[in-house]
Amino acid sequence: MLKFDEPPDGEPALRVFAMPRDANANGDVFGGWVMSQMDLAGAVPAVERAGGRIATVAVNAMRFHQPIAVGDLVTCYATIENTGTTSVSVKVETWARRHLTAGHVKVTEGTFVYVAIDETGAKRGLPPVS
Repeated sequence: MLKFDEPPDGEPALRVFAMPRDANANGDVFGGWVMSQMDLAGAVPAVERAGGRIATVAVNAMRFHQPIAVGDLVTCYATIENTGTTSVSVKVETWARRHLTAGHVKVTEGTFVYVAIDETGAKRGLPPVS
């Protein structure tokens, strides 16, 4: 019997179906594709907190728990963990709704660090919290 979990509460930052072009010859999705989706999802709260442009500067503690298959609905949940004077750390959890069973499993998690930048690409301070 398969064991499924419940994804976190809250609004997803990103949802996308894993497609054949995203997979290797075994039908499992490439880790780099997953990481790029997580980076996009993490940018959502980072841009909101920074009030403008950001750049990814680090990925910490990336962990792949289970593979993602073609046809799975991939959902990323992103929450701010910490802020500095110019940076925002965002925890991203990636869940897959299996296309054959409709069960949910956590497949990947990691912490992405973004820095606020100005129009020239130089670091800038985060605005005060309102």
